[in-house]
Amino acid sequence: MISISGLTSQTALRLIDVTRDRQIEVMRDDLANKRGEEAFRERIASISTPEELVADFEVYSFVMKAFDLEDQIFGKGMVRKILESDPVDEASLLNRLTDSRFREMHLSLEFTTEDGPQDPDFSNETWVNEIVDRFYNRQFINENDNQNGTVGTVLEFREEVAGLNSWFEVLADEKLTKFFQITLNLPEQISGLDLEVQKKLFEDKYDLADLADPAEQERMITRYMAISDVLNPPQFSAGSPAVSILQSASFGAQFVPITLDVATVTFSASQLYR
Repeated sequence: MISISGLTSQTALRLIDVTRDRQIEVMRDDLANKRGEEAFRERIASISTPEELVADFEVYSFVMKAFDLEDQIFGKGMVRKILESDPVDEASLLNRLTDSRFREMHLSLEFTTEDGPQDPDFSNETWVNEIVDRFYNRQFINENDNQNGTVGTVLEFREEVAGLNSWFEVLADEKLTKFFQITLNLPEQISGLDLEVQKKLFEDKYDLADLADPAEQERMITRYMAISDVLNPPQFSAGSPAVSILQSASFGAQFVPITLDVATVTFSASQLYR
């Protein structure tokens, strides 16, 4: 991965945007990732139940990482019950969880639907490729998030913004909640309030329908990064490899020009919470 240490979030985001394809190519060449992908491609079609999935640790781990659930890998019993859950029964384990990652995985695998237990066909090449692409995209997001949490939150926002239809969906995701709290000048302490109260506070501040406009999305991203960098200034390092890359980036024989057009911040720290 390219180091973005010491860069402002605006500059870091521009750098990883311009190098994204190359970074994912490097991840695909990683031996551990290759082994996981090969195991998934070779054996997923032979799996027909949640029990069989969690029993194949290589395939199971690959799927869990694709849905950003690496931190839950060792809860195999719980994951199995979630995948067996009735998606329309309000009392089912799936519907009692607030973590949207599990629902997303459940809907993709379809071991159980509103019609009951299913024998899903995992031989579909398009579906297999989608899960593989999801795996590498998630690694890309997480590894950059580990270097710069502000950039990681922006990447998460980009992933989810098209499907945001309610504030409850925002509140179910920690990073999205943080994004909107900071961008809309709402204190993080409101997270301790009742969900209905939080929803009303967000609704009074912003109309989610406005995010249908790509220009508005970019405006929100720019504001979020500017405020975040004021609140948590990046620790600049003159020797950072990223600084050298910004001056002249070359991958293989291809020169990658980078044009920085960072929007001017026109507000002061004292204005952020007015």
